[in-house]
Amino acid sequence: MPKKRYCVADPEAALIDRLILAHVAEGSRVLDLGCGDGRLLCRLRDERKCSIQGIELDHTQVLEAIRKGVPVLQADLDEGLGEVPDASFDYAVLSQTLQQVLKPQDLLRQMLRVARQTLVVVPNFGHWRVRLQILLQGRAPMTTALPYDWYNTPNLHFLSMIDFRDLVQEMRLRVVSEIPVIRGIAAPRAWAANLRADSALFVLEQAV
Repeated sequence: MPKKRYCVADPEAALIDRLILAHVAEGSRVLDLGCGDGRLLCRLRDERKCSIQGIELDHTQVLEAIRKGVPVLQADLDEGLGEVPDASFDYAVLSQTLQQVLKPQDLLRQMLRVARQTLVVVPNFGHWRVRLQILLQGRAPMTTALPYDWYNTPNLHFLSMIDFRDLVQEMRLRVVSEIPVIRGIAAPRAWAANLRADSALFVLEQAV
């Protein structure tokens, strides 16, 4: 049988998918929060033999995920994960969504309640282009990674990599891995990552 192909128009999204797949152990139980059309979960199921579950709010995306055979619940992440049992997953994934929820800290706690590890991808508003636009233009920044006007952005919170590290430290969580993404390339040991990275993948777990 020919190997399935999963086309992703956004090169950075395709890279993030590969990074997540590389971290998730074969045969794991994976919960994807804000799973969209289920693209990542399909790959985890087909390539990593994972047991998968998605949660998505957008009705159109939910229908598309179902068409792909992805089990998905239509739910609002701002209402929490109260119906998900403790320790029912090995990994909980949240990609480019944490800054869009009302209470990021509460959601991270919930994710680590239901899963052993969380894989969180956050945009980096500390990028030098963002800083330069604010400095020179005095306007809300718009970049390739952040293509929104101030009045139609889904983002409720604006954080840098340093801000996220501070939150993790405040919550006393352990950073298993931190992978900045710079110009479409994963750069785990990059210098000045908070200045150069468009986004970053953080793998977190409860501190022992």
